[in-house]
Amino acid sequence: MGNPKAFISILRNEAGYRPVSERIGDYSEVEQTLNPEDRKLQASRCMDCGIPFCHWACPTANRQPEWQDLAYRGKWKEAYESLESTDDFPEFTGRVCPAPCEKACVLKLTNDSPVTIRENECSIAERAFAEGFVVPRIPKYRSGKKVAVIGSGPAGMAAANQLNRKGHEVTLFEKNETIGGLLRFGIPDFKLNKKVIDRRLEIMETEGVQFKTGVHVGKDISGKEIMNQYDAVCLAIGAEQPRDLPIPGRDLKGVYFALEFLSQQNRVIAGQTFDADTRIDAKGKHVLVIGGGDTGSDCVGTSVRHGAASITQIEIMPMPPAHHNPATPWPAYPMVLKTSSSHEEGCTRRWSLETKQFIGKDGVLTEVELEEVKWEKDAEGRMQLVRTGKKEMMKVDLVFLAMGFVHPVQEGLLAELGVAADARKNVQINGRYQTSIDKVFAAGDAHLGASLVVRAINSGRKAAEGIDKFLKK
Repeated sequence: MGNPKAFISILRNEAGYRPVSERIGDYSEVEQTLNPEDRKLQASRCMDCGIPFCHWACPTANRQPEWQDLAYRGKWKEAYESLESTDDFPEFTGRVCPAPCEKACVLKLTNDSPVTIRENECSIAERAFAEGFVVPRIPKYRSGKKVAVIGSGPAGMAAANQLNRKGHEVTLFEKNETIGGLLRFGIPDFKLNKKVIDRRLEIMETEGVQFKTGVHVGKDISGKEIMNQYDAVCLAIGAEQPRDLPIPGRDLKGVYFALEFLSQQNRVIAGQTFDADTRIDAKGKHVLVIGGGDTGSDCVGTSVRHGAASITQIEIMPMPPAHHNPATPWPAYPMVLKTSSSHEEGCTRRWSLETKQFIGKDGVLTEVELEEVKWEKDAEGRMQLVRTGKKEMMKVDLVFLAMGFVHPVQEGLLAELGVAADARKNVQINGRYQTSIDKVFAAGDAHLGASLVVRAINSGRKAAEGIDKFLKK
């Protein structure tokens, strides 16, 4: 524990965001950073609790008190080594993690002023890169075993990274043109600059991981071929089946899944071009985002940067409490109102609204019909939706469906392999992350369902452990 009284004498100091007027004109990262001395002061606020609830809440079981103390003492190399021992990519999680660790911090409970754990994590990672502490670690021996990791999101990258370091020959397959999965094509650049991913990929490639992009396993190459060529297979294909809204007018031009919009914009920033018929452009348009989560927020921020005339985000659920929710007491993750940097940039947010139909003219979206709903408990205490009959029409030009993802795409590879699925149609695994097929394992959203980057990384690490033990039998 660096300074036993720092949590009393030093206030929480967040780096904050760049000014709205500045950041909405570009796609650079919105979050700022503190200088090294101020960052060390923030790390000193960690109390090294006897029971570190931050550690308990973290999906990767990061040892937060350990590396907070090391950062406070200026031991950046040791801090990074501690951090990377449980999290392969702290430069990712330090930017995009919702930080359940902070919500479980004892200082969150006592005065709603937790340690800036996520920001400290990112600072440690960036300092490590800047100082040259992050270098390729080429395995000293090779096992002679070959592993195919299918899907290059955070779970696939973590699994590939761990398996390669254990001495196996790893090939990471990606159906898109570049490695990264939803880190690359789902998260906007203003939250995660893609150079951060490329920097990590250069290290992984130097260490021996082989990348095969533009290869859709199950289509361009069959699952049978993969099974014949590799000693083990890891399915890290994500949960890419989006939740649809099958109401009248769904097929009108102007209604898109959120990821269609976000992935295209990320590709535009990367230098790709699209013709006028396929380009989704929100400039001067009235935008409606259906879904109140992070993906919806990303659509808001992207639409702002396009220059939309108006942006409205709606959610069918009621508005959550602003600060404290008795239903999710500490140290559980609090289900409270979250206002993102994108919300601050300008949008109208509304709750308890159900979308009834999309209305258009000549096949093009022009309006949306909405109905106000209420949520009431039934006799067994379960919340039930009650339609009020209060309807309204809203003028819209673009609708983005950001209602989450339901499960992995079943057609193609999963159907060909015949792996068992659970009740939610996710890939079923055992405690070793092994599927119903002996040499096939699964990691990330493929078995979790849509989840967090940090959970995907942890799942990839666990799957790599299971595969390593399987190959050494």
